[in-house]
Amino acid sequence: MKGRIDTSSKWIPFSSKEIYESFLDPRRLENWLAPEGMSVQIDVFEPQAGGMYRIVLTYEDETVTGKTSSHSDVSKGRFVELETNQKIVMAGTFETEDPTFSGEMMQTWFLEEIDDGTNVTVVCENVPSGIRKEDHLNGLRATLDQLLSFLQDDRDG
Repeated sequence: MKGRIDTSSKWIPFSSKEIYESFLDPRRLENWLAPEGMSVQIDVFEPQAGGMYRIVLTYEDETVTGKTSSHSDVSKGRFVELETNQKIVMAGTFETEDPTFSGEMMQTWFLEEIDDGTNVTVVCENVPSGIRKEDHLNGLRATLDQLLSFLQDDRDG
């Protein structure tokens, strides 16, 4: 892949199996994928190699402009590779007419069990130039924080 690469990692005190299953269940994924200030709706989700997905992220702050419409970002793509409890690779594009947000971005989630938990690393390759690096990194960190909160609430609840 060419283009910018953004990455973020977080150690999460859950097994890679629990994290992997939280990613592959669309109803559970809707509970943690969106960073604070956004909601998520999953329209299509076929978690197997070659399977498709379509995810709508909506900004709660109506002053924020989306990539697809006035307040939303729509990402669609395919699952490239899934290694049970270890790795998820997705290739996606934004539905947009803005060339600064075009192009296929690869997103790889690595799950590495260490120290009674899992180090979760997300690597985004070929990040569209319209996405500010600082905003993207903040969003990736927020998503990992949301994953941890979701897993804790799910265990407690």
